[in-house]
Amino acid sequence: MKVKIAVTAVAVATALAACGAQQSGGPQSSTAGAWPRKGKPVTLIVSFAPGAAVDAAARVVAPVLEKELGTNVEVLNKPGAGGQIGYTALTRAKPDGYTIGATGSPSVVVSPLDPSRGATYTRQSFQPLGMQVLDPMLVGVAPGSPYKDLKALIEAVKAKPKSVTATTTGVQTGEHFALADIQQKTGAEFAPVHFSEGAASAIAAFLGKHVEAYVGNVSDVKDLVAQGKIQVLGVMSAERSPFLPDAPTFAEQGYQVEAATARGYSAPAGLPDPVRVKLEGALKKAIEDPAVVAKMKDLGLATAYKSGQDYSTYWADQETTVKQALPLVRNTKS
Repeated sequence: MKVKIAVTAVAVATALAACGAQQSGGPQSSTAGAWPRKGKPVTLIVSFAPGAAVDAAARVVAPVLEKELGTNVEVLNKPGAGGQIGYTALTRAKPDGYTIGATGSPSVVVSPLDPSRGATYTRQSFQPLGMQVLDPMLVGVAPGSPYKDLKALIEAVKAKPKSVTATTTGVQTGEHFALADIQQKTGAEFAPVHFSEGAASAIAAFLGKHVEAYVGNVSDVKDLVAQGKIQVLGVMSAERSPFLPDAPTFAEQGYQVEAATARGYSAPAGLPDPVRVKLEGALKKAIEDPAVVAKMKDLGLATAYKSGQDYSTYWADQETTVKQALPLVRNTKS
C-alpha cells in the first residue's frame, strides 16, 4: 500500500511540475527566448536580381531587422524563373526562423497555380509575416516614340495585334498579368518579351531600344522619368502616384485597368509560433521605422504595412483573382 501511495504521489508531483512549467512559459517560451542564437544569422532570400525594387526594399529593411533581432540578416539573391527559383529555396528551407524571404505578388501566387510550371510549393507552403508595399504598374515608351498618349498606343495595338513588344519580368508575373488585363479590358494584344531575372534586365532592353514598351512598377522608373529616359503613358492605379504626379492613370483616360505588385516577407510553413511572433514583431518595427519609410519613399515605394494575418488574407484574395485570369495569360506567353 505504501509503495502505491508513493508512486501516485510522484506522478501527481510530476504532473503539477509540468503544468507549472507550461503556465510559466514552458517549451514554447524557451524557444522564443533562445531564438535567434547568438552569432547565428538570418538569411533573407530575394527571388530577383540585385537592383530590382524587391531587392532594394529588402536591403533597406535588413539593418533595422538586425537591430531588432540582435543578429545579422544576410540578403541572398536567387533570381530566375519569375521568382520561382528563390521561392523554391525558401519553402525547402528548415522552418526554424533562420531563413525568411521576400515574397512578391502575383509572382508567388501564380507559379503554384499552373501545373506546367512544376512548382513544388503552394500557398500553404509559406508562413506570411507581413506586407511592406503596394507598387502600381504602368506603361511607358521612349521619349521619341510615335505614341504620344495611351489612347494612341492602345488603338495602334488593337488595329494590329502583337505589333508592339512590351517587357515583363517573366511568364505569369505581375507585368504579364497586367498585359492580359489590358487585353481583356481594351482589346489591345501586346507581344510580351519576358526577362526572368528581373526589372534591371527589362529596363536595359527597353533603354537599348530592343523592346518598344516598358511595363513595370512605378518604383522601377521614378529615376528614369526624372532623367527624361521614359515617357509614362498610364499608371494602373485608382489615383495618380505621388511619385509620378504628372503621369495620368489608365482610368483618367477611359480604361478601367488597375494592377499593382504587393511585396512582403514570409517564412517556410511550420515555423514555431513563438518564433513567428518574434519575427512578425521585428518586421513590423523595421517596416514602419521612420528612417526606413523615408528611404522607401526615396525609392518610389509607399509603405502599406499589413500584419502576417492580413497579408495572408490579401494573398488568398489574390489567388482567387489570379485563377480567373490565368487562362488568358496562358494564351499570351509570347
